[in-house]
Amino acid sequence: MSRMDRRKFAASLVAASLGSSQAIALKPENASTPQQLHLKPNGWMPNSPLPVLLYRSALPSSANLADEMERIFTANKWPPQWRNGVYSFHHYHSTAHEVLGFAAGHANLMLGGEGGETVTVHAGDVLVLPTGTGHCRISASDDFLVIGAYPENEHWDICRSAATSKTLTSMRKVRFPQSDPLTGTTGPLPRLWF
Repeated sequence: MSRMDRRKFAASLVAASLGSSQAIALKPENASTPQQLHLKPNGWMPNSPLPVLLYRSALPSSANLADEMERIFTANKWPPQWRNGVYSFHHYHSTAHEVLGFAAGHANLMLGGEGGETVTVHAGDVLVLPTGTGHCRISASDDFLVIGAYPENEHWDICRSAATSKTLTSMRKVRFPQSDPLTGTTGPLPRLWF
């Protein structure tokens, strides 16, 4: 019998249990301590008092990484809504928190609006953006692929200008997710965002 590494084993457990209504408590090595980025309001970009969470090398790169991310996000109550890239213009979402799973390639992103924080992401990284966080793609490899997901019952919009006072009020009412998109209810997100 050949040995299976624990990440492949964990991924197979996730795939086998998708029929369950419970969140999956996947424990990738680097998903327990995400990098936190604290972004302040910047020009017309509202950003958020909640930290951006960047999980470096959360999942191993593989030919089916996009499918794996979609299974994990779905199991942890962050159903994916698209596969694509990141827009090349500064924008934010006022109606939903967002997780970006980087399934292939690499990119340089700017977070927080013009002159904000530049991050380089690679396949296997995962980025969680609280409502109002500015983001935009600066450059990307030709094979760059992103899985975009949102907490259950949240639907994203695209905002490219300053938030009105009504928008800011409604952004404060977007509910906090009860689950980390990678590691479920016991993951870092519920602890770091509350």
